[in-house]
Amino acid sequence: MQNQPIGIFDSGIGGTTIWKEISSLLPYEDTIFLADSKYAPYGKRSKEDIITLSVKNTEKLLALNCKIIVVACNTATTNAIKVLRSAYNIPIIGIEPAIKPAAIQTKTKKIGILATKGTLSSELFIKTSDLYTQNIEVIEVIGTGLVELIEKGKVDTDEMYMLLYSYIAPMLDKNIDHLVLGCTHYPYLTPILKKILSNQVTIIDSGKAIARQTKTVLIENNLLNPKFKIGQHILYTNGNINLLKDILSKIPVAHIVKTLDF
Repeated sequence: MQNQPIGIFDSGIGGTTIWKEISSLLPYEDTIFLADSKYAPYGKRSKEDIITLSVKNTEKLLALNCKIIVVACNTATTNAIKVLRSAYNIPIIGIEPAIKPAAIQTKTKKIGILATKGTLSSELFIKTSDLYTQNIEVIEVIGTGLVELIEKGKVDTDEMYMLLYSYIAPMLDKNIDHLVLGCTHYPYLTPILKKILSNQVTIIDSGKAIARQTKTVLIENNLLNPKFKIGQHILYTNGNINLLKDILSKIPVAHIVKTLDF
């Protein structure tokens, strides 16, 4: 199984922020990425729907002979990770908002979390938040409409700026000093966020931490690819292939983008 690829999926193109960190940290690993844009965003769907979609994506990656699955979606992780781990006998890595480092590092004792409704209302998120944010004020905001605009290629637009500003302004009024991005799509908004936020606010996402966790799990399970040959990367989408190509065009990792019905 060592020579088999790492499988990664997300509810759209956002998980490419995780794929980028994994492919950078593990250059000799092959990867297969599924952008489930047809059903994005997961954040406004029911838990039952999210589980069904997560199972669908996992089954497809297993059919493509993946040796490990990375759920590069906060909403899918917080709602479906228990089901996936109980159903499949391979390592499955999840992702959830990086509340812990924000809670540890905050000086104002006030942090902001921008995430989807599906993430913020999940049992796993609430449990994690309660564990690390005692004596800290957490300003949670649902980023309604952000994923949809990103999936339409409308990142650098006035519409995006105004919508994002409306979500961040209440956090700034509360004097947050850390902003946790609780959706893998949101790192693509970092340039805009830096224009809105003061220099005193640190933006935190989970990309590098998930890449390190993936490496650790591969080592623990003796699944690291022993060949020192640059990995091959195939990214599939069931949505707009040109959007996926465009968002990956600035990433200096050789890859192939294809359409796939899943």
